[in-house]
Formats: sequence, structure tokens, C-alpha cells
Amino acid sequence: MSEPDGRFDGPPKPTSEKMFNAPLPVVLIALSMPVLFFFQLQLPDMGADMAFAPSDLQEGRWGGLLTAMLLHGGWTHAVMNAVGALAFGAPVARLFGDRIGPTVFLLFYIGCGVFAALGYGLIHWGSTEAMVGASGAVFGLIGGATRLMGGRGRVLKLFDRRVVSASIAWMGVNAVVGLIGYAPGADGARIAWEAHAFGFLAGLLAIGPLARAFGKGPLDRPADGAESEI
Repeated sequence: MSEPDGRFDGPPKPTSEKMFNAPLPVVLIALSMPVLFFFQLQLPDMGADMAFAPSDLQEGRWGGLLTAMLLHGGWTHAVMNAVGALAFGAPVARLFGDRIGPTVFLLFYIGCGVFAALGYGLIHWGSTEAMVGASGAVFGLIGGATRLMGGRGRVLKLFDRRVVSASIAWMGVNAVVGLIGYAPGADGARIAWEAHAFGFLAGLLAIGPLARAFGKGPLDRPADGAESEI
């Protein structure tokens, strides 16, 4: 978290929000991951028909962009994403408030996940290697929370030094995971780090316009006459 003098000492932690006092939509999304994985285990094909492969785009099958978020590769995968959603989703959900906020938050979460899968599909165009998991959507929440790390419901400018530093740190960690190729709890599956990056970018960019349209907190606005940022 940035210090008052602007120094940066690592990826941003969630703001002062209490994890176990998270808004209901966040709690429901987090709980849905292990619950859905339990039912996934009962399916004859382990949900393979609902996974997303880049080759689906060539064949006009778009449903996997959404349904892949409902699947996971193992219990650790599901639980890690649930914890990430709970931790980083809380400040984002609180930004949108209690009335239309839950709907905006859900659309934000889904949109980040779809964009993450789409980006992965475009990079690996034609590949038949399937991808599952809500990690892209969770990274979207991390991207949104990165611009809220100043606290007090403030959305920092896209090129604020703290946002840039935190984004570099997050993508550095993501790149290392990608270079290693595997992660604990992935059960030998390759980590779709590209989807993480696209999800993070979607959250980072979308949080500004959505906050202006639906946010209940103050924005970090430029001074009069200054050029505004996303």
C-alpha cells in the first residue's frame, strides 16, 4: 500500500474494508465458487462441455466465455478465487452502493470475466486447449480495487503513481506465474495468465466510468482546466 509520501511497497491490499463484513453480492459470488464446484464434480464430464476453448470463437460458440467462469480445476482453485473475490470485491461493491449497486457490481464482475476469456481466446486463436475458472473475473475485481486503494471510496486517476506502481507489481507477479507455467493447487493445469491480465485491464479501465455513472463516493477529479483521465 502506498505511504503518504507516495512510496510503494508491494501489490495493494484491500482497503480498510473488513473481509467478513463484505456486501451480500460479494459474499454470494464467493460462496458460489465452491458450491458450484461441488456440483461440477457430480457431472459425468466434470463440466467439460461448459469450458471455453479459443477454437470455440472460430466455430461461433460464444457461451463458453460465460460458462467457463462457473467451473474450476480443483478445490484449491475454487477456494483461492473465492477468497480473492471476497477480499477485493468488497471495496468495489461498496463503491456502487445498495440500490442499483448489486446489479452494477455483478455486471462488472461478469464483464471482466468475459473480457478475460475473450482476450485469452484471441491470443491463442484456434487452440483447442480448454480454460476454466473465475480467475479473470477476480483479477477484474483486483484491477478495480487497485484504483480504490486510496480509501474513502475515491477512484484514483488511471495514471496516478500509486495505480501504475501497483499495476506493474500485479502484472509482474502474474508474469512470473505464467513463466513458471503452473501454480500450487492447479492440479498440473497450465495457468491462463493472459486471461488474468485481460481481466485486470478490464477492471482497471471500467471502474472509472462506472464510478462516475453509478458510484456513491467522491472521485479523484483533476483540477479545473486539467485534462480528465479514464
